[in-house]
Amino acid sequence: MNNIARTILVIVLTWLLAFGLGETVRFRWDLTEEKRFSVAEATREVLSALDEPLEVEILLTGDLPGGMRRFQKAIEETVKTFDAFSATPIRFFYQNPLELPADIQQEYILALADYGITPTNLFASQQGGQTSRLIFPGVVVRNEEFEVGALLLKGEKGMSPDEILNLSIENLEFELGQAIKRLVAKYQRSVGLVMGHGEMALDDGFGLVEALNDDFEVYKVPLEQATNVEDLLDFEALIIAGPQEPFDEREKYLLDQYLMYGGNLLFFIDQMAVDLADAGGDGTVAMPFDSGLDDLLFRYGIRINRDLIQDLNFGYHPVVSGEFGDQSQIVPLPWPFYVMAGRMASHPITKGLDQVQFRFVSSLDTVKAEGVRKIPLIFSSDYARRLQAPVRVAFEDMVQEPDMAAFDLSRLPMAYLLEGTFTSYFKNRFLPEGFEQAALLERGDKGRVLVVGDGGFVKSLMNPVSKEPLPLGEDPFAEAPLANRAFLQHALQFLSDPDGIIASRTKHYQIRPLNRVKSVNQRFFWQFINVALPVAMVVIFGFSRYFIRKRRYEHTIHE
Repeated sequence: MNNIARTILVIVLTWLLAFGLGETVRFRWDLTEEKRFSVAEATREVLSALDEPLEVEILLTGDLPGGMRRFQKAIEETVKTFDAFSATPIRFFYQNPLELPADIQQEYILALADYGITPTNLFASQQGGQTSRLIFPGVVVRNEEFEVGALLLKGEKGMSPDEILNLSIENLEFELGQAIKRLVAKYQRSVGLVMGHGEMALDDGFGLVEALNDDFEVYKVPLEQATNVEDLLDFEALIIAGPQEPFDEREKYLLDQYLMYGGNLLFFIDQMAVDLADAGGDGTVAMPFDSGLDDLLFRYGIRINRDLIQDLNFGYHPVVSGEFGDQSQIVPLPWPFYVMAGRMASHPITKGLDQVQFRFVSSLDTVKAEGVRKIPLIFSSDYARRLQAPVRVAFEDMVQEPDMAAFDLSRLPMAYLLEGTFTSYFKNRFLPEGFEQAALLERGDKGRVLVVGDGGFVKSLMNPVSKEPLPLGEDPFAEAPLANRAFLQHALQFLSDPDGIIASRTKHYQIRPLNRVKSVNQRFFWQFINVALPVAMVVIFGFSRYFIRKRRYEHTIHE
């Protein structure tokens, strides 16, 4: 028996077995190498707990080019896969917002924008020319009472269109699963925002609270009011963002023991003090600032250096260039201290994120800490440099051409995740007054630490016209929304539940282009396998079933 005949026999026997089992047993058999039609255990738990039907409105529709059709099909297949694992039906339909009646179209598109679903201009070649049209690469998920939306087309800056599509397909389970989880969640977990050290004004924290509002309740936590670590354990994580005053030993003890007991800590720390109000004229000098947390972080395996990073992949800072009548003329000028970082680690927190912006970020180094894994998450470009303290900061430097040769450092890590077994900073040390040595927990392996050398990373910027705070990740002088908001969301989701739906972001689908030589040489064989063979099998099975039933009934009649 030659190879072709053996292949056909295996296909026929497999088909007959699957057909026969399908008549009596409900099952799913995912034969794809990457398990495209399987879902993670955390996603399955969410789906099996559904107690009412859901409806998914797929907004990506119309006459689409090949890549987008593949993406559209992947969305539909993911919804069908979710339906197969769901305790209640999940139905879907297609809806093009641009085809809605004019009286509701604008309102509906604005509602989609609130979900982060903004139209994308799609260019395609057609009949020797190029056409463009707006598409909405997202979905709206709803039950009888509520609805949520999710943008599905996402990718890192610098990726090709095929890479962005493939990455978006890899993340479909996470995006759809997270939307469903938000829709049906019965309660929200708590996150604490540590206050009392000049961290953030009300407007500064607007974007942080808004970013986490869908998944967490955010509470202010004045550490001076906490009497013991038990007061903090109800929080999934504590965020320390841009303190301007140092932490004392008592406060460090509470943070340390919170980590030892399984809590998660997020540090966004300014290691250099910069006052932009003095950056005009002759400029000012950025000097080291002591947050009081250096020794604590050093014990956990990380050091925030007393320097500032500049990068040729930079953002812009508004500068008043003069007056026109009674109005100040504001011009955005390039500012290498505002680092636009688009290189991400392949980690559930950062995989596929677009650019994030750092504003006066310090470099990070790892130090020896037994049992702690240090995972870099975000990197600079290939053209960066570090300026050691003290650092000159002056707006007049913006007009000068940067010295390209000075930017000779690449892939500087600017955010680290620490996990593993942590040793308490207070092991073999005197404890602060009011705490007993017997209550000290010397080691902990349940908590995690995230460290970023920029206290402004999670602070809102201001709209220069309305003077109102902007959502996190929105910069009035950036070409596109930044991913600071998504980074914070993913970080909290991972820290609070690393084995949850966020873990599905590690999926990897390989792009497999057709081998042109094989496709030509084996063209008729695969046409037979995919077209003629299935028809022949159905005909054979139909006739076989007909004759079997005929003989069975003839035998019954004769008896």
